[in-house]
Amino acid sequence: MTRSQAVPPQRHGPAAVDLYYWPTPNGWKVTILLEELTEAYNLVPVDIRRGDQFQPDFLAISPSNKIPAIVDHAPVDGGAPYALFESAAILTYLAERNGQFLPRRARERHTVNQWLAWQIASLGPTAGQVHHFREYASEIVPYAIERFTNEINRLYGVMNARLRDHEFLAGDYSIADIACWAWVRLWRHHDQPLASFPHLQRWFEAIAARPAVNKGFRVGNELRQGGSTMTAAARTVLLGQRARDA
Repeated sequence: MTRSQAVPPQRHGPAAVDLYYWPTPNGWKVTILLEELTEAYNLVPVDIRRGDQFQPDFLAISPSNKIPAIVDHAPVDGGAPYALFESAAILTYLAERNGQFLPRRARERHTVNQWLAWQIASLGPTAGQVHHFREYASEIVPYAIERFTNEINRLYGVMNARLRDHEFLAGDYSIADIACWAWVRLWRHHDQPLASFPHLQRWFEAIAARPAVNKGFRVGNELRQGGSTMTAAARTVLLGQRARDA
């Protein structure tokens, strides 16, 4: 059976949107936006430490075996349930679906998209490498720690410069701010004191004060039983993967 012939995924609750989720920066992006939109959703935990992301049902939705992913059981086109993976694609879809946090006018829309792309291409991957080499690597690699810590410092500087003359990254508060905030939230892990970036700090604190952001950030905190320490088994699941047979 091909994927296009697959049985549509079963709804996991009364809401139209199922969110396949684990409390990570990429997951927070989607819960924050959903809370900002006041849209109901069914939370479907995917324990990435245990390997739930490799279950066939989840791979049918997210073929890259990454969270987050969504299934919209009531898409606006009236068609079959629509599955979507990759956080930027999900943010764009939900913002369009609800007509909020993504401008309709072309110039303003592309400005948001440019900063969203910047987060996906630069801020997120660099932060991930900082986390890996500073906290998760099985051996200390000074060159990698210095390289990625310097780069995240440069990226914080890019945001700080932009926010010197802009309240938010792309005009009004948007999905670009949500996407970037979720990663800057871990500034302590990046070894980047926010006080060194006053415009970024002002922006960060203004967004953190939004009730929906606070609520969305805390979704699923109880799933992290036993804290954030990575066990040997979880390390193998998360960091030891290679290509799998189709």
